[in-house]
Amino acid sequence: MHIFKDNNLKTHLYKNLKYILIVFVFFNFQQCGIYKKTNSRDISTNANERARKAVQEGRGVGIGSILKGRGTNYEFSSSNPMWRASLEILDFLPLTVVDYSGGMLITDWYNDEANSNNSLKITLRFLSNEIRSDSIKIIVHEKKCKQNNCTVRILDSRIQEELLTSIIKKAAILDRESKKK
Repeated sequence: MHIFKDNNLKTHLYKNLKYILIVFVFFNFQQCGIYKKTNSRDISTNANERARKAVQEGRGVGIGSILKGRGTNYEFSSSNPMWRASLEILDFLPLTVVDYSGGMLITDWYNDEANSNNSLKITLRFLSNEIRSDSIKIIVHEKKCKQNNCTVRILDSRIQEELLTSIIKKAAILDRESKKK
């Protein structure tokens, strides 16, 4: 062991630990295939050809792949008649949650000045983009307050039916208008 001045293998390993780790990481990455040897004769010098090849191999993004889509269907909220109709019908209420990607609209508590002790909160869940009565679920909560004591319950009333009917009618009109254009 004349290689080590102090003949202490442990001390020497700790001093050279960073070099050992670098070598270890380098060999691991090389085995995983991250570093690949290439021949410069096989690679085109034209940047457009390299980009086209990368897109064909699925390693890049091209306009064609964006327009075709890759198994997902992204729709903007302005093109969904049910969503637009719901926003137009509920435009007089303050909204707390507006989540198009999650398909959810939730209003804030609302009351009229005539009865300030009772408030309503409306939740809309979009189950489908189709204009049908089962494409949307409407939940109406009622909050009644008496002297700092409030109770909340789900309200089964005509409000749900009237909202559903008006949203579907409005969505059908918006859909018809968009198809005319």
